[in-house]
Amino acid sequence: MDKISIILVDDHQLVRTGIANLLTGETGFEIIGEAADANEFLILLETVQPDIAVLDVAMPGMSGIDLTRLIKTNYPAIRILILSMYNSEEFIFNAINAGAKGYLPKNTSRKELIDAIRAVARGEEYYAESISNVILKSYIKKAKSGADDTSGNENQLSKRELEVLRLFAEGFTNQEIADKLFISIRTVESHKNHIMQRLELKSSVDLVKFAIRNNMVNL
Repeated sequence: MDKISIILVDDHQLVRTGIANLLTGETGFEIIGEAADANEFLILLETVQPDIAVLDVAMPGMSGIDLTRLIKTNYPAIRILILSMYNSEEFIFNAINAGAKGYLPKNTSRKELIDAIRAVARGEEYYAESISNVILKSYIKKAKSGADDTSGNENQLSKRELEVLRLFAEGFTNQEIADKLFISIRTVESHKNHIMQRLELKSSVDLVKFAIRNNMVNL
């Protein structure tokens, strides 16, 4: 099995060293580079391209969010995991909209960092519980105020797709959903992709928003 290649991008050397130490010795991971800012990272990409880039948001020069947007345009195969001390709604949604596949606070545990990297490498999205709470509270607030016009008809979905959607909106991972429904993780992913296409949704966050709007989960 190929190793997950990683580049760390943070303007603080101590932070990069700390992350590298957390990941050292973890089976299947390989840190192939470090960069202190966007310019150093883009120079690195001329010679190596990682599976995952772990980015800070606040860096001198180009921000991590702007860098994420640039990477997704020019290097779409690279998946972005944000690791930041900034956990406000504005930063989180800007990062997601820019193309980040995961968002963690900097006080995250080693286990969660490893879980997030593996999930993002599989093509999933991963948000720490505190980040998910911010996302959910934002959507709940908008739904109650009527400010969010995203809607859909759950009747368009099959019984199994509704089960997958409800479980995902309740916070279960693809693997946990697969275990609960006695299906393969690939089948779960297929159902999620089909749901998103049918409802014209763009991300896993939109799936949660749809479920809330249609009272499919208990808040």
